[in-house]
Amino acid sequence: MEHNGISAETVFTIAGLQVTSTVVTTWLVMVLLGGLSWLLTRHLRSEPGMIQTSLEIAVSMIENAIRAVAPQYTRQLMPFIGTLWTYIVVANLIGLIPGLHSPTRDLSATSALAVLVFLSVHWFGIRTQGLKSYLHHYLTPSPLMLPFHIISEISRTVALAVRLFGNMMSLEMAALLILLVAGFLVPIPILMLHIIEALVQAYIFGMLALIYIAGGLQSQQLRQQSQTKE
Repeated sequence: MEHNGISAETVFTIAGLQVTSTVVTTWLVMVLLGGLSWLLTRHLRSEPGMIQTSLEIAVSMIENAIRAVAPQYTRQLMPFIGTLWTYIVVANLIGLIPGLHSPTRDLSATSALAVLVFLSVHWFGIRTQGLKSYLHHYLTPSPLMLPFHIISEISRTVALAVRLFGNMMSLEMAALLILLVAGFLVPIPILMLHIIEALVQAYIFGMLALIYIAGGLQSQQLRQQSQTKE
């Protein structure tokens, strides 16, 4: 599969619908994660081995990160944030395999992730607070703030998509340029740079998503506390 600049190249067409290399790689990541999840959770034991221990450590790290931001909603947010973090890490790192490119270097893929975060903010907010109560916070402290709240929601979603896309695309292009100039004499530093940057970008995206969702969930609590004091 070849990737031509910013846009992904069409691999094949189904009923007139173009399937790009980004979509194919995303399917590959989904199958990989689904298969690994099934294999690793088939025979969980009370006395875990090395693989189960590593898995439990990873899950605990994600859980602790969520608890630090939104302690009252850890169980609610764990499935979405954990899946988001795991997917982005694998999607960022899969570009290290020769012939493949990270789906997250495609703006359409990062936009889809940002839209998921955007919808999740409102889904968790409405589910926790109710539709009327959740929408009311857009009118506080004054109804005049409504346009600014809407602009804020849109701008941060766009920023979330562009940030991950820009960083992953620039990382892969920089690595390619360095390899072209220096040949294959410096593969290990480039490899380490890619891994570190992929992990950092996944962490930043997941943490921003967590902060946005937690902000929507906790806004109602702050309003209720303010009303109680009054």
